[in-house]
Amino acid sequence: MLFNTFTFAVFFVIVYTLYLVLNHKWQNRMLLVASCIFYGAWDWRFLCLMFVSITTDYFCGMMIYDSNDEKKRKLFLRVNLFVNLFILGFFKYFNFFVTSFQDLLKVFGFKIHIPLLYIILPVGISFYTFQAMSYAIDIYRRRIKPTRNYLDYALFVTYFPQLVAGPIMRAETLLPQMLSERKFRLDWFYEGIYLILWGLYQKMFVADNLAKIADSAFGAPPPYSGVTVLLGLYAFAFQIYCDFAGYSNIARGLGKCMGFDVMINFHLPYFSTSPSEFWRRWHISLSSWLRDYLYIPLGGNRKGTFATYRNLAITMLLGGLWHGAAWNFVIWGAYQGILLIVHRLLEPVLKKISWPQRSLMDRVWFVVRIVFFFHLICLGWLAFRSRSFGQLLAMFQSLIFNFRISNPFETARTIQRLLAFLAVLVGLEIFQYAKNDPFIIFKAKWSVQMVFYFVLLYSLLLFGVTTGEQFIYFQF
Repeated sequence: MLFNTFTFAVFFVIVYTLYLVLNHKWQNRMLLVASCIFYGAWDWRFLCLMFVSITTDYFCGMMIYDSNDEKKRKLFLRVNLFVNLFILGFFKYFNFFVTSFQDLLKVFGFKIHIPLLYIILPVGISFYTFQAMSYAIDIYRRRIKPTRNYLDYALFVTYFPQLVAGPIMRAETLLPQMLSERKFRLDWFYEGIYLILWGLYQKMFVADNLAKIADSAFGAPPPYSGVTVLLGLYAFAFQIYCDFAGYSNIARGLGKCMGFDVMINFHLPYFSTSPSEFWRRWHISLSSWLRDYLYIPLGGNRKGTFATYRNLAITMLLGGLWHGAAWNFVIWGAYQGILLIVHRLLEPVLKKISWPQRSLMDRVWFVVRIVFFFHLICLGWLAFRSRSFGQLLAMFQSLIFNFRISNPFETARTIQRLLAFLAVLVGLEIFQYAKNDPFIIFKAKWSVQMVFYFVLLYSLLLFGVTTGEQFIYFQF
């Protein structure tokens, strides 16, 4: 079931009506049933798989917390991690590792055939697996206590607004909200409706229309025009951002309406001036998960410069692989790791390039850094979006050696479409960034708000893609 469909609208109206008339206990039970229906609408069979993970987490969590024997605590933690990683690895990575192993053997002159399995990738498996693993790890670290109610824990994992594409919520944040009584708040309801509307605009108007430009650029055969590739990269950069941020905003909005405070997952990421800042703004729930459960346990920056660079490289490589079982994601992760390492190396030099704050040169330098880093991010998206290594190499070469306009009329039309689809988004985000307030629209005059909402609704009704296009991150 997709957020951007009439079916989901009917589903949520029914769920929300029941939610408002039930008491706390039955709200939770109803939400659990609704979440199972929401996920089961895609494929009921994989509900059983998800509940294998839930049951393992629930019992291992209690055993870890109740035991005073460190060996037993570690044993149950390892059991929990093994079960979750085995499920994730089998369904998401089995064929990838088999084919990669066969290709490696061919390099050394060995030819073997290992049969591949026709495995369906369960929607959202990467998201709910990471959420489940953080629960057991946090119990082991004595950060949280396990919930003794199986159904409440099941709701924590299956909660439908953020089940299939995040944000990846921590138990210490979301579980207390589920265990305590929630009251209807009119201000949260208004915020929720705004977030839902803005998320639908990001997805249906911006992302799905830009997808046509990106698909045209990446679907074309070589040779490539560098200008066409660059415009396709711009389109994809904002497509993937608005597709994923749109989902996260809808999830946050649905949560707000029901009294849940779901974390911000994107915070104006294309205003970043460095890779470290980008990862504090982009997919915040994943980047913070990788930091807390991978980078820091590896040693973080506590064991010297070389170890820090090694840990950054490992973390980003695995972060890339998390996105999908393909080498282009590994390349993208490696590229992100290189950006982080190079920036750390250059940071002392960059700090020396400065002008007095609020001066004209300071502002110009700030804009230059934003534009420069945005293009570095776009180069990463080239690896992320490419269908093969050959296409990645050919497109990269076109950006350097064949940067020309092959069709002036089509290029002008593409630029016009990009500007039309991005005008409101970029304008609002500049305003949000300048005021450092994601809800700045609420503080504007009522006449400004009415114009803003009219533009959103007008754009959605006349130019929004209403065919229920799948969200990009469902494949991860």
